[in-house]
Amino acid sequence: MVGINFAVSFLREDGHNDANTPLTEIVRHADYIADRIGVDHVAFGSDFDGALMPEKLDGIAALPSLVDEFRAAGWEEDAVEKLTHSNWQRVLGETWR
Repeated sequence: MVGINFAVSFLREDGHNDANTPLTEIVRHADYIADRIGVDHVAFGSDFDGALMPEKLDGIAALPSLVDEFRAAGWEEDAVEKLTHSNWQRVLGETWR
């Protein structure tokens, strides 16, 4: 399972710590991983504990905006559900026995 980190310096190709990073960069990372290992193995990872986030993702309350970006990029609802929570539920359910 790969959790997508939202820290802008990890998202940007240039590595700059710039809050003016579009949410589509998070979508780009998730697309890349899902294309290689499948949507069952990718999920939100965040990093709300101190890293600089894109300015449009200034906290957990902004997650619906990020989810909208995935829908706009063509992610089906079942894939969005896996990305947002059900993949974590599955993996944690299998490992926390």
